[in-house]
Amino acid sequence: MIEMQNTGDARARGEIVAVIEHVLSDRPGEWRVSIVGSRANDNWEMKVEGPEGFERSYTLVGGAGEHQPAIIGNLVVKLLPARKP
Repeated sequence: MIEMQNTGDARARGEIVAVIEHVLSDRPGEWRVSIVGSRANDNWEMKVEGPEGFERSYTLVGGAGEHQPAIIGNLVVKLLPARKP
């Protein structure tokens, strides 16, 4: 499940959702990603939750280019736990 609020452009939201879905597509279990934009600045708060109590948060800084779909996808990959053999 991917939830986005206060992030602006609907087309960009669609691209971000597609990238995150692709990243998580081969991961077992139920995953939830929420991205919430701030009205005070250009930061978005991203939270990734998964099986076995997995939870990570990251602040996406717009001024650093972190609102781009590919960048978000790469960050989600880095936040995920290592794959079990």
